[in-house]
Amino acid sequence: MPKTVDTSVDEHIVEIDVSSEMRGSFLEYAYSVIYARALPDARDGAKPVQRRILYQMSEMGLRPERGHVKSQSVVGEVMGKLHPHGDAAIYDALVRLAQDFNLRVPLVDGHGNFGSLDDGPAAARYTEARLAPAALDMVKDLHEDTVDFVPNYDNRLTQPDVLPAGFPNLLVNGASGIAVGMATNIAPHNLGEVIAATTHLIDNPDATVLDLMRFVPGPDFPEGGIIIGQEGIEEAYTTGRGSFKVRAKMNVERVTPRKRGLVVTELPYMVGPERVIERIKDQVNAKRLQGISNVTNLTDRHHGVRLVIEIKNGFNPEAVMEQLYRLTPLEDSFSVNAVALVDGRPQTLGLKEMLEVYLDHRYQVVRRRSQFRRQKAMDRLHLVEGLLVAILDIDDVIAIIRSSDDVDEARSRLMLAFELDEIQADHILSLRLRRLTKFSRIELETEKAELEAEIRGLDEILGSAKTLRNVVKDELLEVSKRLSTPRRTMLLSADVAQVAASAKSAMPLEIPDGPTTAVLTPDGGLIRVEGNEPLEKTDARAVSDTYRVAIPTTTRGEVAVVDSAGLAHRLHVVDLPAVPRTAANASFAAAVSASHLLGRDIEPRGLIDLEGEAITGIVTKQGVIKRMRPEFAKSDEFEVMSLSDGDEVLFVAPCPDEADVVFIASNAQLLRTPAGKIRPQGRVAGGVAGMKLADGASVIEAAFMDLDAAEVVTVAAADDGMLYPTQTSLKVTRGEVFPEKGRATRGVRCHRFLKGEDTLALARVCPGTAIGASATGSPIELPEADERRDGSGTPVKKPIVSLS
Repeated sequence: MPKTVDTSVDEHIVEIDVSSEMRGSFLEYAYSVIYARALPDARDGAKPVQRRILYQMSEMGLRPERGHVKSQSVVGEVMGKLHPHGDAAIYDALVRLAQDFNLRVPLVDGHGNFGSLDDGPAAARYTEARLAPAALDMVKDLHEDTVDFVPNYDNRLTQPDVLPAGFPNLLVNGASGIAVGMATNIAPHNLGEVIAATTHLIDNPDATVLDLMRFVPGPDFPEGGIIIGQEGIEEAYTTGRGSFKVRAKMNVERVTPRKRGLVVTELPYMVGPERVIERIKDQVNAKRLQGISNVTNLTDRHHGVRLVIEIKNGFNPEAVMEQLYRLTPLEDSFSVNAVALVDGRPQTLGLKEMLEVYLDHRYQVVRRRSQFRRQKAMDRLHLVEGLLVAILDIDDVIAIIRSSDDVDEARSRLMLAFELDEIQADHILSLRLRRLTKFSRIELETEKAELEAEIRGLDEILGSAKTLRNVVKDELLEVSKRLSTPRRTMLLSADVAQVAASAKSAMPLEIPDGPTTAVLTPDGGLIRVEGNEPLEKTDARAVSDTYRVAIPTTTRGEVAVVDSAGLAHRLHVVDLPAVPRTAANASFAAAVSASHLLGRDIEPRGLIDLEGEAITGIVTKQGVIKRMRPEFAKSDEFEVMSLSDGDEVLFVAPCPDEADVVFIASNAQLLRTPAGKIRPQGRVAGGVAGMKLADGASVIEAAFMDLDAAEVVTVAAADDGMLYPTQTSLKVTRGEVFPEKGRATRGVRCHRFLKGEDTLALARVCPGTAIGASATGSPIELPEADERRDGSGTPVKKPIVSLS
């Protein structure tokens, strides 16, 4: 049946203007967001939800020394009593208070998965929380009338309008939030630096922003990073608005035995590793970012951020680094917009204004606390004085009480007899008899003296602005001593950053191909030096400045390092650390050991140019010589000589036909034979007899060069059973005095042993003039060259470890 409308019921329709209604509703919404949700209070640096969480956790007794409780329990208590919003918003605020990558000084101690820069936290039912030590300073003295309490949302309970805040939380932990028509973004700072600036402002109220920046030079982010330039920071501290750039901390490291890369250990504020990796992949796929072969995220909760970016062979890591800063979030901009509530109104604050608001708050907190404590002490003193009066005439007190019919009569008679007021009389009537003893009198007199001293101290605080400031200062310094930590974020001036960026921008992205020299140092280090010209050494300033083998090659070429077992290990020349050539000396301090490059422990004996046509000479300790044709296997590791049992490779270097092959044995015999008379062999051959050795002797030095243009240095020693025989005499001999001999002979004597000497501890064939170095790298003066090939040496004044 059709539905009928009852028109007899009166309708009450009110016509309103839509624009007025919308305007009023929007203003109410904007007011709620600004004052009750998004902006922090400049006094305690907390938003309402954060303040309610800390207060309710304090009321629940969740102190640092007690156990954790379920986060859901905290959320429920806060939502039911103080914060009439959804549990998701409360838990999100609780999580942020516990994240050490979000806050510089976390206020909640979380147990469980509280998330990371890339992942969200576990649900509230899976995590636990309690107050962090720093939170106790935020709520300290809360119940001593230090702040006003206001009704909660349903007027059943009360909550603090602001926290006492034992340290400048707004600056230390920063803040961010979006309100209606305004937003705030304040960077976190170092607690120790902020308190130092605050105490300086207490002593010097007229201090300028630049004065305060001597203590707070810039933000200090939880994840570290590098801030570029001071101009944006100074502007932000002066006006409350400004921006600056934050860079990740990157270092060039060898990430694999044969590959260098960039290792990121610190990221810009609130930038996660996965976000960086995704951006790198996008830029590589778009062909805007070159030279990267792989990105690995090794970040974990125990070791912190570690992002490994592998660089392709032939690319300059420093140039790739500059690309990464330019194209990825590894360099980010932080914009400061310091908006906070001051006396209930949003204001943009500079550094000094924020500290002044905080100090005014602390002065008020300490003043109200002192008044509360003074009143409490006065009340107690009043009772103690009444007790002391009663104890003097304790018998009369007892008689009055016993003879009274009721409490009211006893109270009145006590007040009349001893001139007490009602409060004192009630307190006496409530005491137990055991308190009314002689010992109690002593305690009461002591307590009275203490109370009077306490009241005098509190009166001094309340009556002197200077004393009040000193109390606030001392409390801040105590907090700093207990909670401050070293600075994590590095500050870099814009000029220095610009110079470094210009140098890296001028550096080619790909390492150009060109002539270079691969060098093997005496301690097994490898390096490449620009150019193919012979290396000239004029000074022995460090052991690492001498070289054993130097092979002309190209930057894009390949060499092989040969170990003592006769195995050749292929290496790309571009992977060797580069050292620029100087006029007379090249520093090899950057040399990397061959073992590190290859990822295995080897004893390098020489180098082979795998792309040249030079014949390679190989000498073993048992006197075998092999000249190998340039025939090399394609594998990364191959054998270059078959060795007999107990033998090992001693020296490997280019060996042209016009060179002399020089052997020096441990029994001071030297053999010089022409290289052109030794037939080159294939890679798998075992070589031929080079030097005939006496029983117990071995070859300790070999060289392929024109001996007439060289010097022979020999160091004799006494074999006293020690690991390193004691060096006794040193001899330098011109190479031209040694005659040529046939292969497979014993040669001639090069050093006549003195009494007690029986071996050579060290020998070297040095092109040009010989130089020596000690274990510390300092040069050792060598004697003049001896014209006698078999003469004895001069005494050794300082042990020699390297000759070149």
